Amino acid sequence: MTASLTPILLVALIGIALLFDFLNGLHDAANSIATIVSTRVLKPQFAVFWAAFFNFIAFLFFGLHVANTLGTGIIDPQIVDPQVIFAALLGAIIWNIVTWWAGIPSSSSHALIGGLVGAGFAKAGIAAMEWSGLTKTILAIFVSPLIGFVLALVLVIVVSWCSARSTPFMVDSAFRVLQFGSASLYSLGHGGNDAQKTMGIIAILLFSQGYGGSEFHIPFWVVIACQSAMALGTLMGGWRIVRTMGSRITHLTPMQGFCAETGGALTLFAATGLGIPVSTTHTITGAIVGVGAARRLSAVRWNIASSIVVAWIITIPATAAVAALVYWLVPLFR
Repeated sequence: MTASLTPILLVALIGIALLFDFLNGLHDAANSIATIVSTRVLKPQFAVFWAAFFNFIAFLFFGLHVANTLGTGIIDPQIVDPQVIFAALLGAIIWNIVTWWAGIPSSSSHALIGGLVGAGFAKAGIAAMEWSGLTKTILAIFVSPLIGFVLALVLVIVVSWCSARSTPFMVDSAFRVLQFGSASLYSLGHGGNDAQKTMGIIAILLFSQGYGGSEFHIPFWVVIACQSAMALGTLMGGWRIVRTMGSRITHLTPMQGFCAETGGALTLFAATGLGIPVSTTHTITGAIVGVGAARRLSAVRWNIASSIVVAWIITIPATAAVAALVYWLVPLFR
């Protein structure tokens, strides 16, 4: 255990973690609402309320496996101290703000993981890494968008075949209704996976300060605080990224929006159940590309998709570098 923080500093650090969670919701609002907005099933101001509600209630449906992975499975919990947490959070927050401003749908999840890796390395070197959790998380960078792509592609093919004898008007009308359900499921998966990442950060901070006994666990007030911060961030929306996700990658119909959201939601449900902190951004982007490619390869604006992939690749090393610099240069908690 490390030396105890004063109550004011502890509350301030928890506040920074909740700020990250709020920015996560703001940054990743596009993941939940881009398809339903771009298909004009819901207006943006109603879509964010819809997504925020399901973001908030996600804790009722999922365990806390992802929170436990973030708390104990990325870096050695024994080397975690307030300065490591501060550096990790600041690295992730800076990256989120930069990419949000630029309209780049990068991963808040991997920004936080990169921050933990950089801060942990700055303190204890390579020995700080928990390779089992880190390996499955890095593997998910590549696997989650691929699964989203395949599921959405298959769904489009199946739905198109089943709707072959229906008029375009009937198909459009039916999927405008069904998209409410698919958007709800995706927002539920988004809240279930993403909010848990900040839960893990706050819980390991409390554990490092001797709160909550000798075993790592997630207090219920932390669960509620994180779900609320994420839902509030979603309410604020991320309109720059909504445009990229909802219309610049490919044009979507309600049927395609339904398939993209359902494919993405199934991927998130599986990852959350397995305790893997996947990127909701990666997942929905893969699904959107999948429905576009089902129509024809030229329907996807591959230059936009490729620029998003570049952002994915550099997120972890970029945030790790920023977090390491913060750890070395800002010794607030020594």
